[in-house]
Amino acid sequence: MQTTIDLNSDLGEGFGPWRMGDDEAVLGVVTSANIACGGHAGDPATMVETLELCRTQSVVAGAHPGFADREGFGRRLIPLSTREVEQLVATQVGALMGAAALAGSRIQYVKPHGALGNWAADDRAIANAIVRATRAVSAELAILAISGSELENAGREAGLSVFSEIFADRGYLSTGRLVPRSREGAMIYDAAAAAKRLVEFLSTGMMPTVDGGALPLLAHSICVHGDSGGAVAMAHHIRQELKGAGVRLQSFMRPFREEQ
Repeated sequence: MQTTIDLNSDLGEGFGPWRMGDDEAVLGVVTSANIACGGHAGDPATMVETLELCRTQSVVAGAHPGFADREGFGRRLIPLSTREVEQLVATQVGALMGAAALAGSRIQYVKPHGALGNWAADDRAIANAIVRATRAVSAELAILAISGSELENAGREAGLSVFSEIFADRGYLSTGRLVPRSREGAMIYDAAAAAKRLVEFLSTGMMPTVDGGALPLLAHSICVHGDSGGAVAMAHHIRQELKGAGVRLQSFMRPFREEQ
């Protein structure tokens, strides 16, 4: 039984007066937060405010760069060159690091968002571009990658710290990839079912798939999406069930405030 795990969520995805989800409530549950960098979502004020909340709640903050596609919420594949991917990631991560400096916080890892993350999971050239951009901004930044992905391999070969992620509320294919959102079984809305699957996974290391069977995955972190109406309730239930099974929730990195 794996007895320690991180719980993360994608946050800071509002824009101007519009807010997506209850970031403050989610931050009271998770141990790491992937913060939008102004590409698929987010703006300067939202970035700074979310980072201030991370600091006060001792939640580890990471950058969540994605395609500059607000209309598609970064979930549509934009056919950029590898150089363009480098530029996209470097500038978004750099912007969030500037916001963190203003908020008295620190960015400690990079997790690519949506379609960009899925692309990097299978395409080594794109994974390498994300790693090069991350390392160029700061070699101290870690990578949070989809478990079993090319991004994991690229990060490790570049000498970066790499942590692997599974998803609480997403279905899996036998290939190890997430079920596309357009297909049945892509999302898990039942908090009890999601928690049960996670407890079983941490006991066995095997993730059930929608096309039958199960596959082995490595996990340092569990993602609960923060952009759904039931996100807070699901995160609370998962945290409670994990703790009840003897699993301690702890980030894969030390909260910045603890380093002061």
